[in-house]
Amino acid sequence: MKKYDVIIVGSGHNGLVSACYLAKAGKKVLVLEKNDYIGGATTSQKVFQDYEAYLSRYSYLVSLFPHKIKDDLGLDFELIPRKIASYTPYEKDKGLLISNVNEAISRQSVLDLGYGEKEWEGYLKLSSLCRQFAELVWPSMLLPLISREDWEIEFERKGLGQLWKYMVDQPISQIIEDHLSSDILKGVVLTDAKIGALTYADDVSLLQNRVFIYHIIGNATGEWRVPKGGMQSVVNALVKKADELGVEFRNNAEVKSCKLKEEDVSVFLQNGEELKSDYLLSNAAPKFLNFNKLEILGEGTAFKVNLLLTRLPKLKNKKIKPEDAFCGTFHVDQSYTQLNKSYHEVINGDVPSRIGFEMYCHTLSDSTILSKKLAVKGYHTITVFGIDLAYRLFEKNNETTKEQVITAILKGINQFTEECVEDCLALGKGGQPCLEYKSALDLENELGLPQGNIFHNDLSWFFAESEDEINKWGTETEHPRVFICGSSAKRGGAVSGVPGYCAAMGVLGV
Repeated sequence: MKKYDVIIVGSGHNGLVSACYLAKAGKKVLVLEKNDYIGGATTSQKVFQDYEAYLSRYSYLVSLFPHKIKDDLGLDFELIPRKIASYTPYEKDKGLLISNVNEAISRQSVLDLGYGEKEWEGYLKLSSLCRQFAELVWPSMLLPLISREDWEIEFERKGLGQLWKYMVDQPISQIIEDHLSSDILKGVVLTDAKIGALTYADDVSLLQNRVFIYHIIGNATGEWRVPKGGMQSVVNALVKKADELGVEFRNNAEVKSCKLKEEDVSVFLQNGEELKSDYLLSNAAPKFLNFNKLEILGEGTAFKVNLLLTRLPKLKNKKIKPEDAFCGTFHVDQSYTQLNKSYHEVINGDVPSRIGFEMYCHTLSDSTILSKKLAVKGYHTITVFGIDLAYRLFEKNNETTKEQVITAILKGINQFTEECVEDCLALGKGGQPCLEYKSALDLENELGLPQGNIFHNDLSWFFAESEDEINKWGTETEHPRVFICGSSAKRGGAVSGVPGYCAAMGVLGV
């Protein structure tokens, strides 16, 4: 029987990061993947078979992947900055445009909301506070956990006690409402506290704060970038490095059970084969480690739509070019009031009366995911991500509810475009539109995400929440030979590699 130093279950990007660091340290590593492809949710796929277009099918933007991991492993992939941060139409011929390269454009757009210079100054102050928070917290993400008390002392020492209260003690509504008045601008900010999570501005659980924090701290800037070549480029770079380091991969290798002993771990595959290792790392959903008595929290709310267009639809707002509006995050029906209303509608068991969502066009920043022929013809991909479309809404009748939701989303886009987006869709050889949409229930069935939660679990705080966690990596389990290297670990969630790094450090005893 072949024995390994480490077996990693699941080939998502976090598992690949762990594999690379462990192999680099001289460990004999095996990665087991139940699917026939490597990458998990971090993958690009030919979604529409009649077209050479490789879409980031699930995960699609990157902010939280540390420069240190990229540099340590010598990973060769490029993250492209977006010139536009966001565009939010609020009337058929008006919209809020936030630029990443031209502050004057952003300022005028905020002033056009009608709240004067004070609104712009409030936005700048809020942005500055987010940057200060990110600059202080981000460097700790690849270090052992610090206690909440020590973090609070550090913020106080730097004169940022109020910022700590805003981000950690009080609902995120407080910092938003203290700095902004516009329902539109407040909504743009609040979306970063709601993506993928069933929460709202005043949620006493402060889940919205944790989601917000992970959206603003990435590499101390919070900037979300486009992976050149799609998400597959991140996976390809990690696999290439893993191959160089001697990591062994096995696809179509689903784990049936594990036997944990004091001296080693036995892994049993569905085909009956037994494998042994000194350590086991789980990059799978929390239920895989049911022995660890992990409490699985957090209902997924993601509704992911992929579209292939023959052209971008023209906008009713003639002041904004489609190339600018779709380049950044295009917010639809995401005002502060609407986002809070939709949450409470879902809690009452109803599909939101107005479905909020955001979308962006990958190919405006990076056309390499298309064949040259499609790129020259002006084809584009659009990714849509729904808000507050909770798992519970789809349990009774997934297909019927999906049709209701996609109809509402297309209608939501069309309220701001001169031509229906349906008329811009590429068609397959059989005449079928190049339109794919997946509910949280679909994500559970296809990727094993519990209740379709893209984070595997409710996002954690960035600090130790108990005495036992202090100076730990946040990836440990009750068994000393088993670590969590996936999104359900402390500081997990999104495309970051952070839990993968931390799990590897735990195994190596760093």
